[in-house]
Amino acid sequence: MKILIDENIPYAPELFSLTGEVVVIPGRLLSRGILKDADALIVRSTTRVTASLLTETQVKFLGTTTSGIDHVDTVALADMGIKFSSAPGCNATAVVEYIFSALLTLAERDNFKLCDRTVGIVGVGNIGSCLYKRLKFLGVKTILCDPLRANRGDKENFYSLDQLIAQVDILTCHVPLFTKGPYKSWHLADVSLLMGLKPYTIIINTCRGSVIDNAALLQVLSIRKDISVVLDVWEFEPNLCRDLLKKVDLATPHIAGHTLEGKARGTVQVFDSWCKFIGQSIHVTLENLLPIPQFNSITLHGEFDQIILKRLVHLVYDIRRDDAWLRKLSKKSDGFNYIRQRYYNRREWSSLQVICDDDDVALTLKTLGFCARSQHSSLS
Repeated sequence: MKILIDENIPYAPELFSLTGEVVVIPGRLLSRGILKDADALIVRSTTRVTASLLTETQVKFLGTTTSGIDHVDTVALADMGIKFSSAPGCNATAVVEYIFSALLTLAERDNFKLCDRTVGIVGVGNIGSCLYKRLKFLGVKTILCDPLRANRGDKENFYSLDQLIAQVDILTCHVPLFTKGPYKSWHLADVSLLMGLKPYTIIINTCRGSVIDNAALLQVLSIRKDISVVLDVWEFEPNLCRDLLKKVDLATPHIAGHTLEGKARGTVQVFDSWCKFIGQSIHVTLENLLPIPQFNSITLHGEFDQIILKRLVHLVYDIRRDDAWLRKLSKKSDGFNYIRQRYYNRREWSSLQVICDDDDVALTLKTLGFCARSQHSSLS
């Protein structure tokens, strides 16, 4: 078995070499000629996989270690009889923790409590559901909009987009990009929607850049100074609009889901699928792959509140670092991709063990996703 793997996929060469010959390649420079004698191809979102790329090759398995699959022509793969595997939900925790870092930053700046705000989640899939659970646990009022799930008859109480916009103080988008059809999400946030937001609304986009009409957003931000904006994804990226960058509150280069845990999770999911495809059974756990983090243990004394949460969250990941990095390099033509290609090994809350002298605080932090335990019990 010959397996071609993007050079930037963590842990993939080590894992896939257990099943065959691995060749590491630059994903952005992939060509059909390289693929001619390959049995499997493992990529990231930077590689567009089309019928023309795979024609006249012997590739039988295509894996993308990402949750999104916009870069893959899945219809063509099915027609060609090629097994396809992706990693849905692998970066859900990372994106949710990115959002908390952003919200807690803005809450400190503007002096508000999350529990005094209403959050609207548009798109309640893996990421939206994970975010909803954590917000609900913290007592933050959260309302949901997902027409596809509503029409399917799912049990949650779903609101229409207009109903949601009229009520929320924080709007966060987690929809796939559909350019047409009943669930069209291209330019979902247009001038009309943005002008209809409540005063001082925070809007966050971590899904696809074109879900928000960036030209409309720039126009509205020139009129409405009260809206706060957090953008991780941009229309026409990596060529982001520098005028828009100047007006948004927190800006990052499409890295919300880029934690080491999320990447490793994606690799493991695709590797498991590959093993099933070739009839082998190899069990791999994240704990066996991930290195010890730089900061892996802290003792917390006293009670839990939003200020403590913010300090713990930013000890693991502070969004302001990435915001400053992007603004510094945005004038360079390759600044956006430069950061993505050299992004550091960001970790998730679970990498930090918090030892608490209060049992309830330990339980709260554990439920939120930290590796927490009480000094007085075996909770861990």
